[in-house]
Amino acid sequence: MARTVTGAGKVTVLPLLHTWPDQYGVLTYATSGAFGDTAIVGYIPIVDIPDMPLMDIAARHQPTRVYSSAGGSGFAEACWLMCVGWSGRLIRKPGTLELSDAAWSLEVDATTELFKTMYGHDRLHVGRMTLNDPELTAKAREVLPAGARSVEPVR
Repeated sequence: MARTVTGAGKVTVLPLLHTWPDQYGVLTYATSGAFGDTAIVGYIPIVDIPDMPLMDIAARHQPTRVYSSAGGSGFAEACWLMCVGWSGRLIRKPGTLELSDAAWSLEVDATTELFKTMYGHDRLHVGRMTLNDPELTAKAREVLPAGARSVEPVR
């Protein structure tokens, strides 16, 4: 059974084009811990849209070219995902949703302990995000662009 982490606070929700030219998913970024030392990067499940294997998506973007892999397994992929969430919060593109106070839970697919602090974080949890408020969940799903295809992810 998957581990679940919970929290409440600011959640950034943005569309993520992860398979060219038109396969999108809805990415979430939040933080937890005393000083936000844990990054929470998840995806909102949507009917007819495949689950987003976030670490695999990150790996396809060749993050070791930027972050190296000196920190061990998953370090570069974790940094890439944190960068997407962090930069999506700082420089919002049209369609990004900023929830100032949302309760959430994350069904954890993977946790990466970083060997150094990146984007203000020491670890990353990735997985399936659920917002506790159904109205916020409906709003989050609306960030998905019209015409986003429902296809199997590239493996």
